[in-house]
Amino acid sequence: MTLGLVLTQLLNGLQLGVLLFLLAAGLTLVFGIMNFVNLAHGSLYMLGAYFAAATANATGSFLIAALVAVPGTMLAGMLIERIALSGLYARDHLDQVLATFGLVLFFNELVRIIWGVSPLYAQTPEWLSGILTFGGLFYPVYRVAIITVGLLVALFLYWLINHTRVGMLIRAGATNAEMVGALGVNIRLLNTLIFGLGAGLAGLAGLMAGPIFSVQSAMGEAILIQTLVVIVVGGIGSIRGAFLAALIVGVVDTMGRVFLPIAMMTVMSPSFAQAAGPALASMMIYLLMAAVLAFKPAGLFPVRHG
Repeated sequence: MTLGLVLTQLLNGLQLGVLLFLLAAGLTLVFGIMNFVNLAHGSLYMLGAYFAAATANATGSFLIAALVAVPGTMLAGMLIERIALSGLYARDHLDQVLATFGLVLFFNELVRIIWGVSPLYAQTPEWLSGILTFGGLFYPVYRVAIITVGLLVALFLYWLINHTRVGMLIRAGATNAEMVGALGVNIRLLNTLIFGLGAGLAGLAGLMAGPIFSVQSAMGEAILIQTLVVIVVGGIGSIRGAFLAALIVGVVDTMGRVFLPIAMMTVMSPSFAQAAGPALASMMIYLLMAAVLAFKPAGLFPVRHG
């Protein structure tokens, strides 16, 4: 185990963390303001990845792919919210879970029909395909770009939520949506815009993840589970909590998968460590979530009202 390996995996954890943040930011707003359980959020991430990969493969341009994927996913999210979900806000959470789970199955089959069952592969853009050198550490430029984009989005959301009229309405809606509606705010439009913003962020995450992971049906389910862990750890409805918890979860997950098997080899047979280590490492973020819930049921960084 070397310092270079530790730093590389730390950067990998931060890169995973910012991807989780892009997903968690929109989803925690939907949870916190609309009180709506949306299991189809991972499908929007998948759609963004498919839009980006298909466009990039057809045009050869990553920028055109971005211009298609992010607005396209935002539009898809707003249409889904208006057509399929807006009538479920007053319904029980179980109804919301069942309806959005149905959307997950629908979109998984839809992408198979349109793009086939074989995965799509998006190429890393040539202008982001190099390697950065930090002293003796080598790290891909594209992964640094993902971290940079995630940090810029976090700054944008901080400005939007805390320094704009829309952000004021979002914060007020999270505290008392009925009162905001009584003051003349179009809650229906606000909900659609929030849902569209969350969908656009999910599409951006899919765009950035495409060159790293294969783009395939059902790719949103695994990352949705991690995103839900982020929301629980950070605090439902808290953008600040989503950002900090995403970084924590990303680093814990990445470092655990790499170093836990190595540590286990020092106290047990290599064959057993190689077999049990990855399984135990995959449980670390859930153990983290359980510990947070035991001591801070509202999350590490809950929304501050008042």
